[in-house]
Amino acid sequence: MHYTGYLDFWFNDRPLIERVRPFTELGIRHLNCFFWRQVSIADLVSECRRCDARLYSTFDGDMGSLADPGDNEKTYRSWAESLEMAARHGIPVLYIFSNQIEPQGGVEYVRRLSGNFSEGEQYANLLAQTQRILRLVEQTKVEIRVECLNRFHFIGKILVDNPRLAADWVRRMDHPQFRLTFDTYHQQRGSGELLWSLETYYDLISAVHIGDVPTRHEPGTGEINFATIRNKLRELGYDGEIGLEFSPSTTEAKAYTRTQAIFPLA
Repeated sequence: MHYTGYLDFWFNDRPLIERVRPFTELGIRHLNCFFWRQVSIADLVSECRRCDARLYSTFDGDMGSLADPGDNEKTYRSWAESLEMAARHGIPVLYIFSNQIEPQGGVEYVRRLSGNFSEGEQYANLLAQTQRILRLVEQTKVEIRVECLNRFHFIGKILVDNPRLAADWVRRMDHPQFRLTFDTYHQQRGSGELLWSLETYYDLISAVHIGDVPTRHEPGTGEINFATIRNKLRELGYDGEIGLEFSPSTTEAKAYTRTQAIFPLA
């Protein structure tokens, strides 16, 4: 296994680019950031390389909604641009979501659809648009990852808000570059059934993101029994990414130590 660190959650007392080095000083060298258009991506990638780290994943904060037929040209164009960016900078993973998310004043909103579409129409459009986008993905080595986003975290209705629908999306695409991320925070808040989902969807999973509930701090600060998650991952033979997608409750070093105690790499 390997850890990936989230630049948007840790070391928030300094500019984003200055968060790279303290991650590497902890020994975390695979890094993730949100909203690639809102940062100087070339400078961030350069800083990662200077510190012997790698920018591992990101996503487009202005992608549009795959669920909205009115956004079809926007989502296709933005994905072409994201894939070109990722290929140019050697970023191996991009995230995809069903709806456009718009942060405002510390709250995340789901953008309204352009018309009055049923959920069935939205899902059919999402599947068709994903197939179009995957034809672009095939021209690169980038892996696209899906995760369900829980309905309580956002203001507004997000279409893919449970693990069954996220897994169905991946299975319908049946594509080696289109995979599932298991996110403990989003799944516990929205659906629960953590161990059942790990077993049921294990063949689709490329990454596990950890964050406790309800505060989204490190493991051991909330209601999730992460020891049972660790044991299930061992039973399944998991050897992939453990994404530290949480805000430390105290210091980053203490949060990392608590995480290592539950999810040791050796």
